[in-house]
Amino acid sequence: MSLNDINLADYTYELPEERIANFPLEKRDESKLLVFQNEQIAHHHFKEVVNFLTSDDTLFFNDTKVIPARLYFQKETGAIIEIFLLNPISPTEVNLAMTAEKQCTWACAIGNLRRIKEGSSLNRTIEVGNDLLTLKATLLDYEKQFISFEWEGAALSFAELLALVGQTPLPPYIKREVEESDKENYQTVYAKNQGAVAAPTAGLHFTEEVLAKLQKQGVKLDYLTLHVAGGTFQPIRHDKIEDHQMHAEQMIVSKQNVENLINSKKIVAVGTTSMRTLESLYWYGIKLMTIPDAPFQIKKLMPYRYAPSVLPNRQDAFTEVLNYMTKNNLDKISGETEIMIVPSYPFHVCDALITNFHLSGTTLILLVAAFVGEKWREIYAQALANQYRFLSFGDSSLLFRSGLSS
Repeated sequence: MSLNDINLADYTYELPEERIANFPLEKRDESKLLVFQNEQIAHHHFKEVVNFLTSDDTLFFNDTKVIPARLYFQKETGAIIEIFLLNPISPTEVNLAMTAEKQCTWACAIGNLRRIKEGSSLNRTIEVGNDLLTLKATLLDYEKQFISFEWEGAALSFAELLALVGQTPLPPYIKREVEESDKENYQTVYAKNQGAVAAPTAGLHFTEEVLAKLQKQGVKLDYLTLHVAGGTFQPIRHDKIEDHQMHAEQMIVSKQNVENLINSKKIVAVGTTSMRTLESLYWYGIKLMTIPDAPFQIKKLMPYRYAPSVLPNRQDAFTEVLNYMTKNNLDKISGETEIMIVPSYPFHVCDALITNFHLSGTTLILLVAAFVGEKWREIYAQALANQYRFLSFGDSSLLFRSGLSS
């Protein structure tokens, strides 16, 4: 199959609205778990995931932390303007934008955009202890929806400022008001690096107890970072899949991550964001084989320009990355990926995937179909028939690639 052969109508399904989970379960690991293994489907609960993993497996988690990315301003006319942070423009690196003091610029999605003009500003005053802080949001570019944020009156980083004024950015398909409990519920228990505007939701099912049980039986756990951007919810609106815009997302990978990847017998991606990071790192190794100082940037169609039969294995590609990091005395590397994983994608890294159930007609459904083949339809049909809860706060699946098992 080539990209031109992909008919997007073949990757849609009917999702009744009542099957969308608007709230999480009280206990994260009590969610349902569909296991696809040896071409067979079985139904379990998530806390049983430990029964399907062994000391041969290494789980790679995305430790990004969701920021309160939804801000509200009120004009003098009374109109409410919603500003949803997508990705930083200045500074461009997420960690620098989050630690910025006094000013930073973000690409945003703006609600009620027609009510504001390019160059105009919105102001909001916040009490910080005994001080008053003034936050000014200026629309720099109407078409691109770039917003410059400036604040004065208290010495705060942008992350600290967001904690005071921002709201949890629940996905658009969750039709309810944000609640205080969402600050904890829409966050993995291992979240660490602030910068995501959406949660890596496969990780929401893990509890400290499940993580401890996995380690006790010898399953190895490792953590890398991909800051999930707003494009994760973007539906495909083009007939040709290659015309779909994949927004670049920022990754951070450590030298220890790379060494663990080289030594792993089986690699399990916890979530589509972890999979995108791992597969992107493989392609970076391929880039370094021909361009020794290549930037860590993976374009969406790069994987489809190679004949799979001539590509090196994952150990060789990761060794290339490790050698690059050693030569340049780097403990971590950061980069950007637009990688598009759709049917015909040549997988080189991930042997299994833990993931939730995704929206119809999205790149996430295409990623699942690329991983398990035509069986994706039966997987989703059985999940619907067995009353699984769908999307971010919904149930989970453990998918093994064809011919692979624990």
